[in-house]
Amino acid sequence: MIETSRIATLDIVRGVAVMGILAMNIVDFAMPPQAYMNPAAYGLTSGADLAAWVFAFVFIDGKMRGLFSFLFGASMLLVIQGAETKGENATAIHYRRMLWLGAIGLLHYYLLWHGDILFGYAFAGMIAALFHDKAPRALVVWGIGLVLIQFALFAAISGSFFLTAAAAAEPGSSAEALAAWRDVERSFGRPDGAEIAKELALYRGSYPAILQDRFTVQLFGPFKGLLLFSWETLGYMLFGMAALKTGFLSGAWAARRYARVALIGFAIGIPYSALLAWLLIRAEFDAALLFAIWGAATVPVRPLMILATAAAIILLTRRSGPLVTRIAAAGRAAFTNYLGTSILMTSLFFGYGLGLFGHLSRIELWLIVLPTWALMLLWSKPWLDRFRYGPLEWAWRSLARGALQPMRRSAEAAAD
Repeated sequence: MIETSRIATLDIVRGVAVMGILAMNIVDFAMPPQAYMNPAAYGLTSGADLAAWVFAFVFIDGKMRGLFSFLFGASMLLVIQGAETKGENATAIHYRRMLWLGAIGLLHYYLLWHGDILFGYAFAGMIAALFHDKAPRALVVWGIGLVLIQFALFAAISGSFFLTAAAAAEPGSSAEALAAWRDVERSFGRPDGAEIAKELALYRGSYPAILQDRFTVQLFGPFKGLLLFSWETLGYMLFGMAALKTGFLSGAWAARRYARVALIGFAIGIPYSALLAWLLIRAEFDAALLFAIWGAATVPVRPLMILATAAAIILLTRRSGPLVTRIAAAGRAAFTNYLGTSILMTSLFFGYGLGLFGHLSRIELWLIVLPTWALMLLWSKPWLDRFRYGPLEWAWRSLARGALQPMRRSAEAAAD
């Protein structure tokens, strides 16, 4: 039976993950959506901007989100195990948690920001619970299978884009072929000035205008995301369960084993990712190649980078100190920190706030990221010194349990 008391290592790794997610998501908060995948679409004005993209592509893009998914699976397993230990209905508790998480995710998407991951996590979490009693080896095998499905799906889409590009490049190509390629270019390449101007006007505009776009143009975004990304997300959750059951995520391994995982993962993942970045730069971020690399080619190696990153974090934080304690607190309040950054970033960048959308280059965004990290570290520990949960963690727990949960630490003895 897994120990159901709080595991500090999980909090520390989760704290790093939620901070790292912001470092990638801020591009989507601050620039037209095409820039998230393609730096040539917007915000690439200097060598420093290109270096910032390379760093994010190699070390952050997909890795922090994947790490967060690993931890979600591990934490979900702890909740189920804890409920079973107390003789509670673990199935009912888990599915209420996921239903409320999905509802919060939809509110986040439609009312605040289109980059929500919570709805997809809730969906994948409902399926992942069916595997909670599997042995680590079985969880890994299922996880690998799901990651391969994700790879095959995006490889197929990539192939269709290359065919579209070839059809559009043929002499005398049809209007339909040219229009199809323009759609690919508009989504993943370099949109024309009119398309960029439209995005700038939208997000520098009013809240009602953004809401209207969300409920019309982007109405089915969360559900399309389930079809496209749930395979990998679910696979990562199963990997996270296996990593907890083997003691990897609880910090139980010897230092040399973590060092070996970090060394192997980085030795494969960093050169591979750097090569892919070089190919994209050399191809001047061609839309078809970009999707093939970003969507498909990164998938098989990404789990190695995620495991290596987790191993490195666990090794580097084994000697606890003031900074490590604050990172752990940020991880304990990760739900609040994740949604809180959406509130803060949209207030900074969107037109109903300070209206900075489209005004900062890629490297300049770090001038926002670093103070926001500091804010996470500053508020989380003092809050959790007084309260059992972060504000939104408390709300989620209360909704899932159908009753207000004890909040102040003085009430801890009364908690279930």
